[in-house]
Amino acid sequence: MTTQPSTAQLSLPGPMAAPIEPAAANGNQQTNDKINRLASADRPFHDWYRFVLSFPPHLVRHYLDDFGVGVDDIVLDPFCGTGTTVIEARRRHLRGVGLEANPFAHFASSVKIDWELPPDDLLSAAQDIAHTALGILAAQGIEDNAPFAAPHMDMPLRRLDPEAENLLLTNSISPLPLHKTLVLLDCLNQHQHARYFRHALLALASALVFKISNLHFGPEVGVGTPKKDAPVVGAWLAEITNMANDLCTVEGTSYPPAVVHLADARNAQAFLRPASIAAVITSPPYPNEKDYTRTTRLESVILGFIKNRAELRSLKKTLVRSNTRGVYVTDNDDAWVEQHPEIDRIAKAIEARRIELGKNSGFERMYAKVTRLYFGGMARHLADLRPVLRPGAQLAYVVGDQASYLRVMIRTGQILADIAQTLGYEVQRIDLFRTRFATATREQLREEVVVLRWNGPQEK
Repeated sequence: MTTQPSTAQLSLPGPMAAPIEPAAANGNQQTNDKINRLASADRPFHDWYRFVLSFPPHLVRHYLDDFGVGVDDIVLDPFCGTGTTVIEARRRHLRGVGLEANPFAHFASSVKIDWELPPDDLLSAAQDIAHTALGILAAQGIEDNAPFAAPHMDMPLRRLDPEAENLLLTNSISPLPLHKTLVLLDCLNQHQHARYFRHALLALASALVFKISNLHFGPEVGVGTPKKDAPVVGAWLAEITNMANDLCTVEGTSYPPAVVHLADARNAQAFLRPASIAAVITSPPYPNEKDYTRTTRLESVILGFIKNRAELRSLKKTLVRSNTRGVYVTDNDDAWVEQHPEIDRIAKAIEARRIELGKNSGFERMYAKVTRLYFGGMARHLADLRPVLRPGAQLAYVVGDQASYLRVMIRTGQILADIAQTLGYEVQRIDLFRTRFATATREQLREEVVVLRWNGPQEK
């Protein structure tokens, strides 16, 4: 039988003191956006590189306080993304661990928790690299800080390998900015074994996405008006300066170790010690048609984390299935929830709606399948996680209702809570984080925090 956990309002200090009413009208959208915004005080380290829709640091702090996490406890984020939970744990002198399957996101979060690099070393090295790159560009007739200065007409611009180029969104970066980026990257790669290399590479990724490229996020990643040119070396140096300034604030201070493993969240036992985790604060993917690998596609390809479709396919296979572009014939996570009545009802409703509307593309035919695979993958994750949790461990999962599949409503938080309960977790409550207005259904969708407790294996 499917349970219906009670739902509580989430009340946070400061800007989130007022709870959000789930029936709020459009006028509350500004409030909802503010709730998820990165506060100025939270920009250090978090702002080195961040997913546009990352959950906010103040939400992590709320649950660290609510769970009473202490200095001897380990905090886990099994869907680590760009490291919000692990960074906040470390800022509080707590031990943090992350699991992240996306190679670039894993790289970004790993760098963002590395605060032991002397900032002067980073600045000095960056200036030298910038000088070299600007010299090469100048010899080609390119002035990086004077956009639209044409290079020598007989000089071919650098391009990516065709197989890698085909992975990018069309027009995601213009030819001249790409050329300058590849020149700078070549100069940077001469320092691969230096202590500062990873920080400098992440700075380039951030500049690439938010200043150099044609990408825009609203909230999905898309391509805006192409730029003929954009400063590259200067944009990179600005990111380096921000990093150095943040490192200055922690220089000479000792923090507990933190680590992010390149790992599938459904295989946590391979990376974590038994009964070691006291708290989990995370935001897994939602069941929608969003291909999360597109969010990091540009930087992943240009910086060499993904080189071809085979590597992209391998990456997608390590992710919980949340969209039809990541479904494969060998997938069988749906077996974990084949007896769940609500998931079965939703999948059948999606398929009936597809037939009613005459939607017959290959992707549309998989809508019902991917819904089952998503919740099966989450069930597999929660089952695998149990041995690494300490008895009494508390967990917070930020998830959102979805209506992406032919407008059939999926109450993600309630279903996840029910799955967790069948696996032996205690469902403490479901907190309302915010509501989001869905233009397709003209409804307010709930974004919730499912709060669980693991009391240890039950005696048979």
